[in-house]
Amino acid sequence: MTYLGILLIIIAIIMAILVLAFPSKTDSSQEKSKLGWIQKLINLWSFKKSIMLSFIGLVLATTSGLFFYNPAGTATAVQYLWGGDAAETTQGVKLKLWGKTIPISFEIALQDQIINDDSNANSLSIEQRSEEGIYHRNAQTREFADAIKANIAAALIVSINYANEELFLEMADKNRSESKLVYARIYPVYDQALKNTCKLMDAQDYISGASSQFDYYLKDQMENGMYLTEEVYEDIDESPITDSSRTVAKGRITNNEKREKKYRIRKDANGEPIRDASNSLKRYGLTVQQVAVTNIDWEASFDNRLKDQKEQVAQTQLEKQEAEKEYYATQKAIAKGEREKAETRVQLEKAQLEQTITAETAAKTASYKEQEETNLLAAAKKSAEKIRVIADAEAYEISKKVSAGITPEKRLQMELDASVERTKALAGPNGIQLPTTLFNGATGSSQAGLLESIIGSKILSGELGTTK
Repeated sequence: MTYLGILLIIIAIIMAILVLAFPSKTDSSQEKSKLGWIQKLINLWSFKKSIMLSFIGLVLATTSGLFFYNPAGTATAVQYLWGGDAAETTQGVKLKLWGKTIPISFEIALQDQIINDDSNANSLSIEQRSEEGIYHRNAQTREFADAIKANIAAALIVSINYANEELFLEMADKNRSESKLVYARIYPVYDQALKNTCKLMDAQDYISGASSQFDYYLKDQMENGMYLTEEVYEDIDESPITDSSRTVAKGRITNNEKREKKYRIRKDANGEPIRDASNSLKRYGLTVQQVAVTNIDWEASFDNRLKDQKEQVAQTQLEKQEAEKEYYATQKAIAKGEREKAETRVQLEKAQLEQTITAETAAKTASYKEQEETNLLAAAKKSAEKIRVIADAEAYEISKKVSAGITPEKRLQMELDASVERTKALAGPNGIQLPTTLFNGATGSSQAGLLESIIGSKILSGELGTTK
């Protein structure tokens, strides 16, 4: 619009000069004039039209310099002709009064890319801003602490502090464009932080789980300043450390004493890192929202080493699985044996308990039987004692009668009658009841007749009633 307006003003001025220099002609000399076509144009033009064209050109030129359009997600620093400046952070048509505008995105995205084809490296070199507003650049080659080199590609998002207008205007005034801010400020700080971070870490440590720590170191240094480092020497353990997840080969030997040079972060008395804050992005009002290593192209020697380590890890995992399988098989066999022993123990204890109960039952039964026989024997003895007392009484009565004058025949008859009565008493239904079983340590009841014979013989022999 500005250029078109200026062009219209120039055309109007030229036509006005021609109108004044070559007045309008109507005679035949017009055809003979060497400037016939110019004269025809002058005849169609007028000084009034030049003034109108100049006014239109002035309007077009001044309108484009008076306003500008601020896109969404963009903060624009407006620098006026008289020296003042202002920040516009909202979308829409804004007033700039023919001043200079410096648009900067709220968030600046940067992406490294790794080009593996060396033959096309030059033709594919990327260092420009895409239509999506992402700055692309070739990945940078860096060396880790253990001398392993790699092309490292990372994705970054850096935001500006447009809420602080004074700081934003100062940053815009120093850089004068977003491209200069990216290539002269952000990328140099990123490259230095990347180099410093690689110096603090071994490549082997990175692939063994320290990648998140790598990203943290990189982001922290870009935002707050570079770490100051110091050299230290550590003893080298030549034997590799192998476990189920990784195989670590120790770093290079730096001297004959087999000590390895390392770099570590210098810290103050409070344990905080000592930094060089002169090249941090924070001093420009920039905040690193995201830093993530997206791809690493290791050198060929390290790739071969990683391949060997992966094979060793796979073999170790296989052996570990076999060992675990054998272990669980052993545990299964032990558990099965314990279960069988427990089942056998329960069966034996059950049989033992049955035998014990049977024996106790038999003993108690025998004890009850013995007590019953003892009671019967006592009852028989009492009955025999009773019969003997009766017999003694009768014998005493007979003896008294004999002494009183009974004849021998009568005495004999009386003794015979008494003996018969005594025998009837013993043999009758209310007579003596002898035990049928004798416990003498032998089994069965085959001794019952012997016991009955003994008691009966004692009774009949006179212990139960002989005549005195």
